[in-house]
Amino acid sequence: MNASFARSYLGIGEVLVELRAEFPDISVSKIRFLESEGLISPARSPSGYRRFSPADLDQLRFILTAQRDQYLPLRVIKERLEHGAHERHGPPAADRSEMVGRRELLDAAGIDEGQLAELEAHGLVRRVGRLYGQDAVDVATTVAALASYGVQARNLRTVGTAAGRDVALIEQLVGPVLRQRRPQARTAAGRTAREIAVLLLRLHRAMLESALTEAGLPGDELPEPEGLSGCPPTAARGVR
Repeated sequence: MNASFARSYLGIGEVLVELRAEFPDISVSKIRFLESEGLISPARSPSGYRRFSPADLDQLRFILTAQRDQYLPLRVIKERLEHGAHERHGPPAADRSEMVGRRELLDAAGIDEGQLAELEAHGLVRRVGRLYGQDAVDVATTVAALASYGVQARNLRTVGTAAGRDVALIEQLVGPVLRQRRPQARTAAGRTAREIAVLLLRLHRAMLESALTEAGLPGDELPEPEGLSGCPPTAARGVR
C-alpha cells in the first residue's frame, strides 16, 4: 500500500467513526451485508482489508439516508445507484441474490432476534425454508422505522390483513388472463396485477391524506411512494 492510498482511504472502523453520529445503527456487519448485496464495492489493501474511498463514504451515506428517511427497499436504492453510476464511481454493482439468511436480514433491517420473532409471529415476515426474500427485508426495515414512533408489530396485523384482501381482489381480476392458454398469459397477468396494485396503493395514499386532513392534523402532502408516479398505461388490460 502506498502512502497516498493510505491517506485517502479509510478502514472499516474509521468508516464507523465517520458515520455513527449520523447513523447510530451502522455496524460492521451491516456494511459487509451492503457489500455482499452489491451496493458498495470498497477496495482491498494488499493484506486484504477493506479500504473505503471518499466516494465509497458518500455512497454509504446515500444508501443509509435513503433507508432511514425514505424507507426505500434495497432493490430500489440499488437501481438508483446503477442509474447514477457514472456520476459516482465505477460500473454498476453486481446482481444481488434473491434470498438472504437470517443474520443478513437482521443486519439489513437493524433489528434483533426478538423483534424478528415478533414479526414472524404476527405474520408480517415469512421465510422460505431458512431464507428470506427481499420483501421480508423491506417489511422488517419499515417496521423497525415505525418502532421509533412507538408502533409495535401487533399494531400492524390489520396492515397484513388488508394486503391479503387486496391480493385476493387482484387474483380475482387477473383470473381470466391466467386461464388463457397463451404462453404469455402468466407474464401478462403478472404485469396487470402489479399495475392494479399501484393504483390500490395510490388510492390508499389519497384516502390516508384525506383522513389526516379531516382529523385536523396539518402538514405537507404525503410524498408519493416509489413507483407510483405516472399512470399505468395498461391497468385494465385483460381483466374485463
